[in-house]
Amino acid sequence: MELIQNTPELSAYLAASDVIDHEHPLVRTVAATLRADASDAYTYAKAAFEFVRDTIPHSHDIGDPRVTWRASDVLEQGTGICYAKAHALVALLRAEGIPAGLCYQKFDVVHGLIAVRLPGEERWARQDPRGNKVDVDAQFRIDREQLAFLIRPEFNEVDWPVLFAEPHPAVLQCLQEAVDEPHLWQTLPTEL
Repeated sequence: MELIQNTPELSAYLAASDVIDHEHPLVRTVAATLRADASDAYTYAKAAFEFVRDTIPHSHDIGDPRVTWRASDVLEQGTGICYAKAHALVALLRAEGIPAGLCYQKFDVVHGLIAVRLPGEERWARQDPRGNKVDVDAQFRIDREQLAFLIRPEFNEVDWPVLFAEPHPAVLQCLQEAVDEPHLWQTLPTEL
């Protein structure tokens, strides 16, 4: 899928913010640890993806009531839903100078994932750090997508082709206003 950048300047996909706080000491520490074993941008990006996908459980899968939204909080608390995990992965990528942004899909509710643009690549490659389970097998790929979920147009599911430098306001609002994970699950956006 060809993504449309929401912000024309590539620098927007490297910027730090309150949500994508890649200048936070914890984000920097995790990034440095992952970078130590990476020989290039590709191996670092893959390691960051696998770290978020595999070591930070999806809070709904494990019944964790905590709601995280800031990248450093996701890393510190070790939990988050798809949006929060996407924020953490984008922060880890940007911490090492790799442009990354946020993407969304619509199922019954909006699902969050990311896109990365590795050096020498002309296109963005979507990745889904949601976390694997019995019926989910997301992998880091730049040759083709292997996301957590396939879109089924016959069920009005949609791949939104827009790449955001920051979380969509509807996504961020539901995360920040949630009292706990059960409340969050009741207020997830169904449209953007």
